[in-house]
Amino acid sequence: MTTKIAIFKKKEIRKTIHKNEWWFVITDVVAALTDSVQPKGYIKDMRRRDLELSKGWGQIATPLVIETSGGNQKMNCANTEGIFRIIQSIPSPKAEPFKRWLARVGYERVQEIEDPELATKRTKAFYKAKGYPDDWIEKRMRGIAIREELTDEWQKRGVGEDKEYAILTAEISKATFGMTPAEYKEYKHLKKENLRDHMTDLELIFSMLGEASTTEIARTKNAQGFDENKKAAKQGGSVAGSARKDLERKSGKKVSTKNNYMQLPGNKMQLDAAETEDEDI
Repeated sequence: MTTKIAIFKKKEIRKTIHKNEWWFVITDVVAALTDSVQPKGYIKDMRRRDLELSKGWGQIATPLVIETSGGNQKMNCANTEGIFRIIQSIPSPKAEPFKRWLARVGYERVQEIEDPELATKRTKAFYKAKGYPDDWIEKRMRGIAIREELTDEWQKRGVGEDKEYAILTAEISKATFGMTPAEYKEYKHLKKENLRDHMTDLELIFSMLGEASTTEIARTKNAQGFDENKKAAKQGGSVAGSARKDLERKSGKKVSTKNNYMQLPGNKMQLDAAETEDEDI
C-alpha cells in the first residue's frame, strides 16, 4: 500500500488506494477544515455532538496502513462518501470548496482506472510543479514501475501483508545501502516525507537495481512464501550493494548522502561534496 500526499489550501492530506479507490486520513481532513492542532480531540467532540455519526463510525472509519514519520502505522481513513458524511458535522467555511476538491480527486481516480497512463502523467506533473528536473523525474517514474512490479510479484508468491512488504523492503535497503528505510530517513533528517522523493539520481538508480534484482531472483528461484522471498530480498539487495561499493571505491565518493530536495534557487537537489567524505555506513 502506498501513501500519497494531496494538497488542499496548502494543507497536506494523506491518501491511499484501498478497494480500488482513494481513502483519506480522517485526522488530516479534520485538521485541514478546522485548523485544529488536536484533530483527534475535535473528532471525539464531533462524535459526541453527532450521535448518528458516532453510531455509524465503524462503517465510515477503516484503519489502513499509512506512512508516517514513525514508520508505517494504522490510521483511521474514509473514502469519498465517508468524508462527505464527516464534513456534515464540521461547521467550516472551507466545507464547500473542500467538497468540490474531494469530488475532483475522486473523479480523477475513476479516470485513472479507465486510463492508467493518466496516473503516470499526473505524477510527472506533480514532480514538475515542485521543481524536480526532468531527468530525475524519469528515474523516479521508472523506480515506481519497478517497485510495483516487485510488489505484484510478492503478492503472487504468497507475501500478502503490508507488514511483510515492509520487512522485505527493509532487507533490500539494508543490503543495498547499509540502512533500512527508517534509518535512511533519519540519516537524511526526514520526518513524514517520502524517502525516495529526497534521493539523488544515484540513490534512485541503486534502489531500482536492488528491487529489480530481487524480482528476477524471486522468479528464477520460484521463491514461495515470506521466508523464501526474504532470502531473495537479501540477495537482490546484495547485488546492488556490491555495485554501490564498487562504484564508491573507484570514484572515491559515497552514494548515500544526507542532502535532500529543498526549495532552493532553481529548486534543484542540493549536493554537497563534503558529504561524500562520511564514513561507510
